[in-house]
This record gives sequence, C-alpha cells and structure tokens, in this order.
Amino acid sequence: MTGLAAGYDAELRRHNELLRRAAGVRPDDHVLDIGCGTGQTTRQAARAATAGSALGVDVSAPAITRARELARADGLHNVTFEQGDVQVHPFPPECFDLAISRFGTMFFADPVAAFGAVGRALRPAGRLVMVVWQAAERNEWAVAIRRALDAEGPVAGAAAGPDPFTLADPSTVREILHAAGFSGVAFDDVREPVYYGADVNAALAWVRGFTRTAEVLQRLEPAAAARVEERLRRALAERLRDDGVWFTSRAWIVSARRPG
Repeated sequence: MTGLAAGYDAELRRHNELLRRAAGVRPDDHVLDIGCGTGQTTRQAARAATAGSALGVDVSAPAITRARELARADGLHNVTFEQGDVQVHPFPPECFDLAISRFGTMFFADPVAAFGAVGRALRPAGRLVMVVWQAAERNEWAVAIRRALDAEGPVAGAAAGPDPFTLADPSTVREILHAAGFSGVAFDDVREPVYYGADVNAALAWVRGFTRTAEVLQRLEPAAAARVEERLRRALAERLRDDGVWFTSRAWIVSARRPG
C-alpha cells in the first residue's frame, strides 16, 4: 500500500494542485474528502482548515490505515479517517462546509444515492468540488493501455474492472447531481499530464498494477502476456522525457452547491 499510495499521489501531482486551488479551503471550514485513499488531499485540506477539520472516507481498509499513519507522522490533529461506503455511510447531517474528491467518485454503484448522502452531510450552501476523468478517448494513457491490451483479442477484451469514466459526460453528471439535490453545477476543463514513473521500468510496474491490466495478464497465456508487456513497454518508452514518463490527460473539475 505504501508504494501504491506514493505512485498514485505522484501520478496526479498536477491535478492535486488544481483541486487545492479550486477547493479554496478556508481556515474555519469542515471538509469531507470522498474516496480519500491514503489521505493526501485530506491532510492538505486539514492544513488549510486551521480552525476547522477534515474527514477522509474510503472503502479500502488498508488505505485508511495508511492515511492515519501518515496523518500522525505529519502531526495533524484536526484530521480523521473512516472506512466506509459513501452511499450508506452514516454522516452527521449538515456538518460539513465543503466536500472534495480527487478521482474518488466515479465508482459508485448508485451515484444518486452517494451524492445525496454527501449533500445531506453538507450545510446549506455547502460546496462540492471534485476532479473526474473526461472520456477515455481524450486520455492518452487510457488509449495507449487499451490498445496494448486489446491487441490480444477477445480474451483480453473480456477482462473487466472499475470504469473510471462513468462521470465523463457533463450532461450525465448534471442529471446525477440535480437528482441528488445539488445546484449550480459547473465544469472546468483540465488539461494536465499524468506521471507514470521515473523511467520505463518504473512506469511498467505501475501500469501492471492497474486492475484491468492485471486481470488481462492473468488471463492470457504466458507468450501472449509477454507480448502485451512488450507493447506496453514500447508505449511507455515513446513517452519518456528527461523527468520521467508522462501521458497527456483530460479531466473535469466539477463544482456544485447544496441550495442555501
């Protein structure tokens, strides 16, 4: 989990800064971080909310354990973490001023229920600010990985995994958020690269850990799996710069409010 957390935080370093600025956490804010992972964005919010607090929630028990360890190491006393499914988590009503998420809201089985729970946890006029991916075809990393995997045909294509692009369509997101009780839904186009590692070997190790990549490699015969890895290696090598392997990407910063 330690390496995974470091890799994920490094991958999204550019998006992290944009979320921080868009959220604009104030000193007295009480912040809810949705799908917080190991808590980088939660700790960041806690540092800004010097007279407030930050709560991070994630379904992964190992991630929450690591988040607590990192918060203790940072000496933060206004941050807490809870394991839970946002769709059914017993949030106190009207407790938070701001809900944030860095790519943590795309995997809800019932997004209206999940965002409805978030909305009820926000105070009147409370804000939601989240980063989500735009469509797969707009994300170079997604296209390159899909091509490498799908070249082996239906066995590779049959592998499933969580879909990170469920909130890519603005009309769908507006419909979900309006149904969940939010208003003033707005989108800012984000065009920032993602970082996959210092060199090709590090980047390949990172991509192997993706759910769909791992599923495909497990399903394929050894020779076919080796071909997939070689295609991935070539794709990563093509994007190697002096400061590591980078892919272009497109995302949305979505903002909305609970009516006041």
